[in-house]
Order: sequence, then C-alpha cells, then structure tokens
Amino acid sequence: MNYLTTTMNEYGYLVLFLSIALGILALPIPMEAVLAYAGFLSFLEQLNWIGSIVASAAGSTLGMLLSYWVGCKLGIRFFEKYGKRVHLEPDRLQAISNWLRRYGNKLLIISLFIPVFRHFIGYFSGITGVPIKVYTLYTGIGSTIWVSSFIFLGKILGPQWGTLFEVIKRYLILTGIILFILIGVIYLIKKLRNVAIETGTK
Repeated sequence: MNYLTTTMNEYGYLVLFLSIALGILALPIPMEAVLAYAGFLSFLEQLNWIGSIVASAAGSTLGMLLSYWVGCKLGIRFFEKYGKRVHLEPDRLQAISNWLRRYGNKLLIISLFIPVFRHFIGYFSGITGVPIKVYTLYTGIGSTIWVSSFIFLGKILGPQWGTLFEVIKRYLILTGIILFILIGVIYLIKKLRNVAIETGTK
C-alpha cells in the first residue's frame, strides 16, 4: 500500500486507473484503500474528486470487461472438460447461469462491494453468456457507485481516512462472508428440494 500511495502522489489518475483495473482481475491490491486514499488526495486538493471517480470507474469497468472476455474465451466447454477439478460441473454452471439471468442485473451493481465475489462474477458472466450490453451497462453503474462511495469517504474523513477505513473494511468482509453463506444455504435448499421432487416422481 505504501508503494501505491507514493506512486499515486506522483502519477495520480493513471495509477488509480491501473490499480483498480488490475485489482478487479484478482491481483492483491487493496482497492478500497486506494479509492479512499484518492479521496484523501482530493481533500488535500492534489487530485480532482470528479477526475478520481472517472479514472477509477473506468478502471473498474475495464477490469470487469476483461474478466468477462476471459470467461467468454474459456467458455462452457472448458468447464465441461475441467470443471470437476474445481467442483464446477456443467449442471452447477447451468444453475449459476439461471441465477445470473434471474438476479444478474442487481448482482452486477452490488458485487463490487463484496470482496472475492467481485473477482469472479465477471468470469461467470462471460462463461454463462450474459449479454454484453447488459453486462457493460450494469457493471458501469455498479463501478461508478462503488468508487464514488469510497472516494467520498476518503474526502469526508480527510486525515482520519486510514483509521476509520479499517473498521469499514471489517464490516465489508463480514458482509461478504454472510452473503456467501446465504448463497450456499439457498443453493443447498434448492438442491435438496429438487432431489425430493425427483424421488417423489419415481
């Protein structure tokens, strides 16, 4: 993080754009901290807050589009061949695809607020064939809301951004864990219900 803040002091928007784009692609970059620090720099008037939002939202959208492209290139055939190794058999991918079609727009908007989940939804969207226009629109909206939230947070908190940010980060991680547990429970309930229906029809 120290290296990122130092280079951001020097190169500003370019570092912000690249760090968010690469972070979305699952590189170990503390993106919320980078965004909050950009807000702090706007508090110091070293960066323009609108410019920071534009640069980071563009980086986030680019990262999401690249992950979508990778998912498209891997395609369903890749997981038909290798999916068992990572517990993603075709029937499970189909279930994920149905889930994305049903809730995808909302998920694309909120997914960036959820650590880990945001790194995978782009790949799954590409693999399962979410329409590119829909994907781009909602990831663009989600990216703008996400980066704006943390940049404003850093700008409002000023010199205190680092201390209070750690508290907020813990809540984000906790929220992500709870959401994953809920998703797992919902999937298990549906799986058991389908098994019960199939058993009852025999």
